[in-house]
Amino acid sequence: MPALPLSSIDKVTFYKRDEVATDLICCEVVTGKRLWNFHEEMPGWGELIAHLGGLRGFRSDWFAEVLQPPFALRETVAFERSVGAG
Repeated sequence: MPALPLSSIDKVTFYKRDEVATDLICCEVVTGKRLWNFHEEMPGWGELIAHLGGLRGFRSDWFAEVLQPPFALRETVAFERSVGAG
């Protein structure tokens, strides 16, 4: 799992990917210089989610928003840094 200082994170988006029999919950993290993609089956997923939860204004309801309905594309922005915010 890469080091992602909270201060470098500009945006966090969660979405589902249809895997035929199941949905895969994914997370896209944007920093000033990079785009990181993660999914729930990766080692360290729980630690990543706990870490992202430390972002001021992070939406703790992201999972419920992304989960339903099954097999439907659901994208939820859980965090977006305001311009000029640190």
